[in-house]
Amino acid sequence: MSTKYPKSPNEETKNGMVYFPRMLDKIRLHAGGELHEDYHKNLGAMRAADGACCNFLRIDHRDLTERVKQGGSDEEILEWCFEKGRRLNEGDIVVWNGFASKLGWRDFMSSRLEELKKEQGIADREDIACIPDLMDYEEGRKT
Repeated sequence: MSTKYPKSPNEETKNGMVYFPRMLDKIRLHAGGELHEDYHKNLGAMRAADGACCNFLRIDHRDLTERVKQGGSDEEILEWCFEKGRRLNEGDIVVWNGFASKLGWRDFMSSRLEELKKEQGIADREDIACIPDLMDYEEGRKT
């Protein structure tokens, strides 16, 4: 079983969009057989961050997966998304980043975040306030 983790959800593209590099990294790792099976069920799932990101860009995750398999940098693939879906302006990126960086904090994912923290014995960790914090904790980037 692979112990290679995808990029942090806080990593940004050159234009400042968070999470997108992680989503592409998960696709690349999965295509290479290196994505841990724990990540498979949420890969492209509509009620998960991948689905939210694809929806925001107005692209289909299956189409994105095929594009990623063709190769290219994160920025080249993001440009493809802009051409196939919709082009984001600076305000759109601010809105996306606000959503993606706080997922699980006072929103529809809050109860799930609390369940996951309890399951991992870290329910008392106030510094893990959102899903990106939890991802970084689980993947060893946050102690």
